[in-house]
Amino acid sequence: MLHAAIARPGKVVALIGIATAVDGLVTQFNQLPVEVKKEIELKGVWTMPTKYNEEGFYHIQYSFIKEAEHHCLLHSPIPVNCPVRLLHGMKDDIIPWHTSIQIADRLISTDVDVILRKHSEHRMKEKADIHLLVCTIDDLIDKLSVVGI
Repeated sequence: MLHAAIARPGKVVALIGIATAVDGLVTQFNQLPVEVKKEIELKGVWTMPTKYNEEGFYHIQYSFIKEAEHHCLLHSPIPVNCPVRLLHGMKDDIIPWHTSIQIADRLISTDVDVILRKHSEHRMKEKADIHLLVCTIDDLIDKLSVVGI
């Protein structure tokens, strides 16, 4: 979403991120032990464990990881200047909720809110999570209607 907003700032008027995974793949890869990273480079694929598919693994091409390194955003200010709402579950075991705080800190927009749900997980799929998302969308629509966008 951030790359789309950067590429088309005149078309994107607001953003809502749910467990926003900025630089997530690269960060996870870089946290691996050196010998594991070398093995992945030699094999050409990272078999990354996940609980979100039946196989229990994602197969990520090493070339994809290397390409992703060129698209990281947290190393400098993020040139997005529209309202941004970042929703994140504090029980997220995939993308740490601290990532949303880092994103908020890097965004140049002054209209940024981070909303943390203490008992929510990565997918934020519980009824209260969906309600929060709907209310956040409604609030942004109201805000943008008043502004006249």
